[in-house]
Amino acid sequence: MKTHDLHPAPGSVTRKTRVGRGIAAGKGKTAGRGTKGQRSRAGASIPAWFEGGQTPLHIRIPKLRGFRNINDVQYEVVNVGAISAAIEAGKLESDGKMPVTVNADTLKQAGLVRRDRLPLKVLGMGEVSAKLFVLADAFTKSAREKIEAAGGTAQVIEIPTEPLAPLGVEAPEGTPAKPARAPMAPKAAPEPEAEPADEAPVAEAAAEEPVAEVEPEAAEAGAPADEADATADNG
Repeated sequence: MKTHDLHPAPGSVTRKTRVGRGIAAGKGKTAGRGTKGQRSRAGASIPAWFEGGQTPLHIRIPKLRGFRNINDVQYEVVNVGAISAAIEAGKLESDGKMPVTVNADTLKQAGLVRRDRLPLKVLGMGEVSAKLFVLADAFTKSAREKIEAAGGTAQVIEIPTEPLAPLGVEAPEGTPAKPARAPMAPKAAPEPEAEPADEAPVAEAAAEEPVAEVEPEAAEAGAPADEADATADNG
């Protein structure tokens, strides 16, 4: 094997097609682009979603129609009449003595609901012909009345707000129950500050001391009268 013997596999390398080189070349004149049209021009770039000029899909779709409530709960619904029909058809187990247990799992097996991951809500359309024990997330007023009128029970699934002890494990004795949180009392208005205790006795003592009375004549004479008496004695 020598260097001049190396060559690519047959058919793996082809020569570039030269277009626009006369009508005899096969790719001359229009260069394989056809006569006129959008793709025959230089720089033609048509996006994949272009629909030839008709109203495109993103404009045909309606928009700004109402709003979506972020707090809305999507339920999987079933009517009491459909449950009674499923019992009569034998899709739900019933021995005629005990109440028929109805929940999301049994309804899915009977084909009355499609998704058991959504909360279940029982509606009141139809009649109840059997005694039912229905376990669901929500009931309408008419559905609850019809179930209870037939001797059944409508039980709402309650989600605990606090962690519970495992099944089969009792809470240790003496464990205090968690008290309910009492509402906060409104703040009282601040009381006025009391005066210092030391000043009051001093003021009372000063008020109780008698004030010495001074004779008017002595007050008017003052010091000069005393000096005159002393001079007379010396003389």
